[in-house]
Amino acid sequence: MADEPQKKPHAIFIPYPLQGHVIPSVQLAIKLASQGFTITFINTHSVHHQKAKACPDIGTDIFAKVRESGLDIRYMTISDGLPVGFDRSLNHNQFMAALLHVFSAHVEEAVAGILASGEKVTCLIADTFFVWPSKIATKFGLLYVSFWTEPALVFSLYYHLDLLRIHSHFGCLDCREDTIDYIPGVRAIDPKDTTSYLQETDTTSACHQIIFNAFQDTRNADFIICNTVQELETETISALQDKLPFYATGPIFPTGFTKRVVATSLWSESDCIQWLDTRPPGSVLYVSFGSYAHVTKRDLLEIADGLSQSNVSFVWVLRSDIVSSNDTDPLPERYEQEVSERALIIPWCCQPAVLAHQAIGGFLTHCGWNSILESIWCKVPLLCFPLYTDQFTNRKLVVDDWKIGINLSNHKLVTKEEAAKNIKCLMNKELGDKYRNAVQEVKTTMENALKSNGSSQYNMDQFIEDLKAKIQKRYAAVSAQ
Repeated sequence: MADEPQKKPHAIFIPYPLQGHVIPSVQLAIKLASQGFTITFINTHSVHHQKAKACPDIGTDIFAKVRESGLDIRYMTISDGLPVGFDRSLNHNQFMAALLHVFSAHVEEAVAGILASGEKVTCLIADTFFVWPSKIATKFGLLYVSFWTEPALVFSLYYHLDLLRIHSHFGCLDCREDTIDYIPGVRAIDPKDTTSYLQETDTTSACHQIIFNAFQDTRNADFIICNTVQELETETISALQDKLPFYATGPIFPTGFTKRVVATSLWSESDCIQWLDTRPPGSVLYVSFGSYAHVTKRDLLEIADGLSQSNVSFVWVLRSDIVSSNDTDPLPERYEQEVSERALIIPWCCQPAVLAHQAIGGFLTHCGWNSILESIWCKVPLLCFPLYTDQFTNRKLVVDDWKIGINLSNHKLVTKEEAAKNIKCLMNKELGDKYRNAVQEVKTTMENALKSNGSSQYNMDQFIEDLKAKIQKRYAAVSAQ
């Protein structure tokens, strides 16, 4: 800790090395720096390498332009324990095992180096999914701020794993399938609406070990920041706040939403704005399944046929590894040619800019949390096709709770007929209006939360005040020894 109380807190910030976690982490770092923090932001070599391939002009420091505006954000990269060229998407379990067992040694070395250089660091901000932050924070006398990038509902499900086990809804060979109605602050929820990891009977995977250990570790956090909005998850957040220092400060977006001063994309972006400019307002369905999750070839082909049969115009972001790194061209040979008059298929894009375009009338999504928040902000209703992890629970919020979208399929396997029918339903002017009206209301709730007197702004101000008070208290205790 510092030799004197720091008016300017210095935080080491370590995001989880996946794009969906890095994006809000970068924005939170900028937000805190604009509030007077010094931030040392640590990416992995691999994440930076992907960013540099996607945007070659970023050089070695993604925050260089931000510092020109007066914000004190330093940048460094460390190893995640695997070679930079290792295919983390194709070898997901090995990647997770490295994060579980190896990454903390590199983090500890980096933190020790920063402190040895004479920097007066006061706190460690790290993604909740890491299994080591409280231990490293304790070792170096730092406060620990846990950053949760998903909804409070998902946090609560993981936090109450012990209750799910006791009631045989998780962690047994023959788990109960009836409604879960005993988690504090969580309305009755069907097991199929919990995260994919909570629905699996084999709980020995690296991902399960990460979840178990991370949610033990986060109980030792001094503060937890969540990228959600108090009014959208009131009961769940209130119940968590009875037990934890939990602050809902979302949505955490860049100031201009579509204007990014820091490169966060791990994929090279195609420009589809000119194409969208030629389309009528609200006529185009945007399709993207995120930056990491995979779709089975069978499902992909059914969705492709459903899009074709719907006769709706669409922009489809189709990553080269969406099925697998070993199958980089999964669509039928003549598909693009057949739909070319009303469709554009691209490998990646700047999603906020596309969603904000007036031509976009719907979003077929995997239900990643960033995608949902961005879609709401742009008042675009959603067509939900969750793939794994938190996405099944996020779908419940969108379809069942907020009623701002519909399911692509209501059956275990999607078919082209059902996909086409639901695409037409969402994009139809009359049928889709109730979802457009609902998403407008949720957008207003978000906007209000970010106003100077709104809940998210209040919670952020309160977090900073509480953090500074705890730093001062820690300093006073050290000085008294």
